[in-house]
Amino acid sequence: MTEIAAIRGLCGGALIGLAAAVVLVVHGRIAGVSGIFGRALDGGEGQPFRQGFVAGMVITGAIAAAVAPSAFGGGVRGLPGLALAGLLVGIGTTLGNGCTSGHGVCGISRLSPRSIAAVATFMLTAALTVAIAGAHR
Repeated sequence: MTEIAAIRGLCGGALIGLAAAVVLVVHGRIAGVSGIFGRALDGGEGQPFRQGFVAGMVITGAIAAAVAPSAFGGGVRGLPGLALAGLLVGIGTTLGNGCTSGHGVCGISRLSPRSIAAVATFMLTAALTVAIAGAHR
């Protein structure tokens, strides 16, 4: 890891934490992206906030991709791969009753036992996946 990569990671993490704090303080909501995204079109209370949050993420991502495409690494390429990845993430966040942003950033900071267990599961699964993938190279 280079020094610039570490600085980018630190800045990105600080911005995510700041955004989660702002959402909680200003809107009284947990910044769990899967929940916000999943309810953006439900017509319920808070719909304008959710739609604005999702639009802000999409627009910011598009701007960042245009300005610094190399910052996005070598992830899934092509629409079918993105659709499959999105479907799998949606299934996982439904089964896990939340996503990494909700559990990892917001849940752990509130000392939620469910979130601590969820993040431990995410991390263990990620470590096993890397170990298995690395063994097959």
